Amino acid sequence: MDMRTLVDELVGEAERLIRDQVWVLNPTDRTVAAKAATALDAAVGPSQIQETLPPMERLEHLREALAAVAIALARVHGHTAWFLGAAATALTPVLHWRALESEDRSAFGTVTPTLQQYTEAEEAVRRLQKTLAGIASG
Repeated sequence: MDMRTLVDELVGEAERLIRDQVWVLNPTDRTVAAKAATALDAAVGPSQIQETLPPMERLEHLREALAAVAIALARVHGHTAWFLGAAATALTPVLHWRALESEDRSAFGTVTPTLQQYTEAEEAVRRLQKTLAGIASG
C-alpha cells in the first residue's frame, strides 16, 4: 500500500473519531497541529513546484516533513499522539530512499524511488498538512 493510501485511511479514521467526539481536541492539540501543518507546508510545496526539483531536493523535503511530524509527536499525548505516530509510520519509507547512486552495492538497504513514488509521498504530506490545518482551525 502506498503512502498516499495509508494517509487517506488514517485521515478518514481521524475525521470519524473527531466527528463522533471520541477524539476531543484540546488547545495544545490544536496548537501543535497548527505548527505541524505550517512545517509540512514549508517542507513540501505545491506539486507544480515540487515536480520541477531534482530528486535529491524532493527527498530532502520529504525527510523534513517526516521530521516535522516526529517533532509534533513529541509534544502531545493520547489520540493526537497516536494520529501523528501513525502518520510518521506511514511516511517512514522515505527513510529507505536514496537519491544518489551507490557506487558499490552496499547502500544500507536503501532504494531509489520512482518519480511516481515521490509524487505519491508528496501528495500524502499535502493531505496530512490539510488535515492538521483543519484540526488547528477546529
